[in-house]
Amino acid sequence: MTDDTAPRTDLPTAFDPAATEAELYQRWVDAGYFAADPHSDKPPYTIVIPPPNVTGSLHMGHALDHTLMDALTRRRRMQGYEALWLPGMDHAGIATQNVVERELAKDGKSRHDLGREAFVERVWEWKESSGGQILQQMRRLGDGVDWDRERFTMDDGLSRAVQTIFKRLFEDGLIYQAERIINWCVRCHTALSDIEVEHSDDDGELVSIRYGTEDDGIVVATTRAETMLGDTAVAVHPDDERYKHLIGTEVELPLTGRRIPIVADEHVDPEFGSGAVKVTPAHDPNDFEIGRRHELPMLTIMDERGAITAHGPFQGLDRFEARPAVVAALRADGRIVAEKRPYVHAVGHCSRCDTVVEPRLSVQWFVKVEPLAKAAGDAVRDGRTTIEPPELAKRYFDWVDNMHDWCISRQLWWGHRIPVWYGPNDKVVCVGPDEEPPSGDEWHQDPDVLDTWFSSALWPISTLGWPDETPDLAKFYPTSVLVTGYDILFFWVVRMMMFDLYAMADRGPSRAVPFHTVALHGLIRDASGKKMSKSRGNVIDPLRWLDTYGADATRYTLARGANPGSDMALAEDWVAGSRNFVTKLFNASRFALMNGATVAGELPARDQLTDADRWILDGVDALVSEVDGHFEAFEFAKLCDGLYHYTWGEFCDWYLELAKVQIAEGGARAESTRLVLGHVLDTVLRLLHPIVPFVTESLWTALTGGESLVIAAWPKSLGAERDTVAAQRIHGVQKLVTEIRRFRSEQGLKPGQRVAARLSGVDDAGLGDHVTAVRTLARLDEPADGFTPSASIEVGIGAAVVVELDLSGAIDFAAERKRLEKDLAAARKELSQNEGKLANPKFTDKAPADVVAKVAARRDAAIADIERITGRLDALPPA
Repeated sequence: MTDDTAPRTDLPTAFDPAATEAELYQRWVDAGYFAADPHSDKPPYTIVIPPPNVTGSLHMGHALDHTLMDALTRRRRMQGYEALWLPGMDHAGIATQNVVERELAKDGKSRHDLGREAFVERVWEWKESSGGQILQQMRRLGDGVDWDRERFTMDDGLSRAVQTIFKRLFEDGLIYQAERIINWCVRCHTALSDIEVEHSDDDGELVSIRYGTEDDGIVVATTRAETMLGDTAVAVHPDDERYKHLIGTEVELPLTGRRIPIVADEHVDPEFGSGAVKVTPAHDPNDFEIGRRHELPMLTIMDERGAITAHGPFQGLDRFEARPAVVAALRADGRIVAEKRPYVHAVGHCSRCDTVVEPRLSVQWFVKVEPLAKAAGDAVRDGRTTIEPPELAKRYFDWVDNMHDWCISRQLWWGHRIPVWYGPNDKVVCVGPDEEPPSGDEWHQDPDVLDTWFSSALWPISTLGWPDETPDLAKFYPTSVLVTGYDILFFWVVRMMMFDLYAMADRGPSRAVPFHTVALHGLIRDASGKKMSKSRGNVIDPLRWLDTYGADATRYTLARGANPGSDMALAEDWVAGSRNFVTKLFNASRFALMNGATVAGELPARDQLTDADRWILDGVDALVSEVDGHFEAFEFAKLCDGLYHYTWGEFCDWYLELAKVQIAEGGARAESTRLVLGHVLDTVLRLLHPIVPFVTESLWTALTGGESLVIAAWPKSLGAERDTVAAQRIHGVQKLVTEIRRFRSEQGLKPGQRVAARLSGVDDAGLGDHVTAVRTLARLDEPADGFTPSASIEVGIGAAVVVELDLSGAIDFAAERKRLEKDLAAARKELSQNEGKLANPKFTDKAPADVVAKVAARRDAAIADIERITGRLDALPPA
């Protein structure tokens, strides 16, 4: 900034986001403002972006995340930090493979027609041509990311990190292969981790089936009748007196001719249903554990497509076709004891395609999470990583303290292939990134790929160059803060804590954590507080908001609703109000510039300033401290409200008007006012910049002639002692002007209409130096000779200030009397109706309390209206 550069006064009459934002953003990128230097001696500040899916486009959750991260990074950059906000995308294994497979299906082909190598090549081609549109949308939002460091989870460097961590975990015995019950998606044809399964309450049926004969049989209940074909036992509680005599015996399994044992297991709840449960070890996780404890056979009766494989009349049927067919056959055999439908129960669905998940016995790869999860829990408990807001730490601990081993293998072709080779004589070799895999026809690589979250768990370190010791890793790790919704606390945050603490353990406890702070925000909901979903039709598209209202209004709307950890209800009128705020800021700043606001010079000494000057400077000083405090606590809603009320209320609505009066005086008073006006506007624009970067950049460069607000210094408090006397006087001026304006409105005067008035008591109220400002702001002229007041008001400001006005000729008293009498009649009618209701015991005794209270409130309001209108009628001259 050059202090002697005159402010520009050639701003357009209105701020046009469409004509401004793209050009400004590209100028920022071209200037390298967002690039971070690992060799800088500035303190580091790092945020790695939660990588959006390569298949995705900007939704409101992204827009919220990115607004908050950008605001944090922009502020730290202005504070003198070497700020790195690192962008990138996730390869999104299942989602991306599904997209490309759908494209192939249009030509009547499947991935198997192409083969693995050709299919993966096709996915890469799709990624280059169609993927990553969200990156361009991030630019539209104003994301100040370092584009030179853009990463992708399947880049060579990140793939190297994945292979390295896999081998380390494998050699440490923390990755193993086992046959377990897993969540299987019959649509995606892959295993899913527990957190990739979304549960909903679905309508089904509960069928009670008699196993064995009517005399010595036992009744079990199930919502999945088709799985009985794979039953290998019935289980009862060992202390259940009803069934003790049956424990150790066998019972006939209907429709199959097989006999299965009745076993005793403490897992069974004797109070639920009949107290006996069917045991299908290959198709239920709880039954699998019972089967292991009792060494039961594990019969798989369903294939990966969800079709029945058990020999018999149901073979080949889809699971949902087999269910009613099995029930019908049981009914025909007299085995159905009871049927309950609809029966609402929790059903797991694939989070990617919403298909009902099938528990399935399968050989998969797992991470042994116990020691990793303990380390992740310890890091938060001992304060190396803090969770904001603190009350959400309980959710974190609930997860890390109760984790099951993580199934990491996926039966897909797109993703990081598991680096394990199988050879002759059951040899197994895990290959690291710098090692050659075994060669020869007798060797083959595991066909599965890793869960997408496996590579995402390494994001804070892999994007900075790990496993190599890079300058970026040395400078910018640990990262400063992770901003994300609480909904992926389990998906991603916990996994990063586990893996990165493990990978970086050699750096010592405090430097191993992936981030110092986890700042959690809530979910965005519609105006009624309902979750947004396409099926409800209540999804708000941020791209439409960007087109209609601009990036600043969109960003301000999201930030103003962001309370730590709390959900946000979002509506169209919110962003319309934010656009009005941006417009107000632009118009007020343009007005200030046209009136000579400047930063070219030092502020005058405090004793040379007016009450209004000291009041506004004290206010902006307090605002700096307030905004800093809210930024540090991630209280974006509070900091936005503080900025809004100061900017719109104190600065735009009051100080600009008072400054105009002072500038009109000319001379030294005008020059000092222009300096104060420029200083305050400069500070406000700096404080607002992290939230609304485009409009503030346009205005600040016009005011200061500086290069860019992106690299300007963050404001600091002047440290002056607050002038409470000046503040008291200005508040007195505000109260007096507000009351006069209200009275004028009540009398029917137009806002710009000037009337003569006499003011008494202003000196006693301490407002003697502000009479000119009061008259200017309240549109009051000096009384001329022969002044005869026709109305007056009295305002208490320490002492009574009396304002007498001559309304003759300003108001059509006959018309005003007629209007007031009409309003009085309506108010009396309202009073009569509500008093009648309240005097009626049938109403007061039977109506809900809140309804009675509303009627009483309407009665009280009518009484107040009658008093007000009567007073105004009495104040009118006689007809």
